[in-house]
Amino acid sequence: MTTAVVRVTTFVDVTVIATESLSKRFPRVTALDRLSVDVGPGVTGLVGANGAGKSTLIKILLGLSPASEGRAEVLGLDVATKGADIRERVGYMPEHDCLPPDVSATEFVVHMARMSGLPPTAARERTADTLRHVGLYEERYRPIGGYSTGMKQRVKLAQALVHDPQLVFLDEPTNGLDPVGRDEMLGLIRRIHTDFGISVLVTSHLLGELERTCDHVIVVDGGKLLRSSSTTDFTQITTTLAIEVTDTDDHPDGTRAVRDALHARGVDTHDSSGLPGAGHVLLLTATGEETYDVIRDVIADLGLGLVRMEQRRHHISEVFTDTDTSTSTGSDAERKEAVGHGN
Repeated sequence: MTTAVVRVTTFVDVTVIATESLSKRFPRVTALDRLSVDVGPGVTGLVGANGAGKSTLIKILLGLSPASEGRAEVLGLDVATKGADIRERVGYMPEHDCLPPDVSATEFVVHMARMSGLPPTAARERTADTLRHVGLYEERYRPIGGYSTGMKQRVKLAQALVHDPQLVFLDEPTNGLDPVGRDEMLGLIRRIHTDFGISVLVTSHLLGELERTCDHVIVVDGGKLLRSSSTTDFTQITTTLAIEVTDTDDHPDGTRAVRDALHARGVDTHDSSGLPGAGHVLLLTATGEETYDVIRDVIADLGLGLVRMEQRRHHISEVFTDTDTSTSTGSDAERKEAVGHGN
């Protein structure tokens, strides 16, 4: 069996995470299959369907679960022998709800700061600063049991940051959040690196989230590496135009009316079904300035409003259609979930 080796670097030539032929096998399933990857500073996304091996990898990197094969280092420390040292330098936000309901956010985060080795005064100061950063300062003395899902996620993020780590692992940090909560959480994650210089490894089964947030993306499926690249490599601008128009009483389906009119003038459109954010978006290839003139004239003649016309970018989700699916062991349903269609 060959081993895929991918190097991800950014900003400076420093590796914060390195794995070599890393495998984790359970009696009836292989969670990781000879994964080799280097991760540099910045915000790195680890994406895959549920059961792809994301959480297992984090547990190994924290020194909490031994690998079946291979080796890994975090911040230059061997996970097999330096687990305690790694956990001193790394913050961890677990996927599942693990918060005590009968204590306040301040009490809990101070406790976690003390567990990380901060003295009492520093722990209290750092807790106040961190809760302010995540937007919980005004609610810091309320019992956690009365918090909303979004507030609980912020408490978990705060305890991962309170000891000023060099690196944080965030496992599905947007789970259970509504769209507004997701956007707010993704903004906080981005600021962890831009404001404080802390590197981030964030997992998600939703590719679109990582496309907006991360410098690099690693895609895994069935414990195997599908692809790893900078986000810009995933999302290069193409000559494909995305057009969205309003509907009117005369044309209750404005998209169809524009498509038919463009076809009548010899302009072909593409099938956008199955692509993220498609909906009422019409895709076509621009062959020159005259294409824009035709689109303008067609929309004006139909009396429709133009919502947007822009060059479309590739989405990270297309890695699942560009990559030979024979190398992946995930089901079709899992892949749809991973690109945001299964929710």
